[in-house]
Amino acid sequence: MPSGVQHVAMRFDIDRFAAAGGFGGHGGRLGMRYHAHGPDWAELALPYDPALVGDPESGVIASGPIITIMDMATSLAVWLKRGRFVPHATLDLRVDYLRPATPGATVIGHGECYRVTHSIAFVRGQAHDGNPDDPVAHVTGTFMTTGPRDTRQS
Repeated sequence: MPSGVQHVAMRFDIDRFAAAGGFGGHGGRLGMRYHAHGPDWAELALPYDPALVGDPESGVIASGPIITIMDMATSLAVWLKRGRFVPHATLDLRVDYLRPATPGATVIGHGECYRVTHSIAFVRGQAHDGNPDDPVAHVTGTFMTTGPRDTRQS
């Protein structure tokens, strides 16, 4: 960054983000919607859409949209935990599929940020289609800040 220029992290307001169409682009095309949040977690909904089906015979949603909703839910959880928007990139996102999503059902993606260091945020979450005790997938991952070093930890 040029000398004398300071980076100012913007406060993150998930309600404003969702209302302003924050899920535009890929997430918007998939139909992703805000569902709920807390101080270090976020939930998104992915309504069933035949255009998202990976196997027309079974009607099961393809893996790509589920990966996308989990990447976004865990990303939002990082910003919620930090209390502000800090640019970051998905460093690693491991997805363990446990079963196919039920055809016709909305998939809920729950992401949680459980630890933040200077430059890395650690996340976990799950996707389910109506019953959190019977998940479709589990995820774990890390995000790395891409801007100036963040000196506040959580």
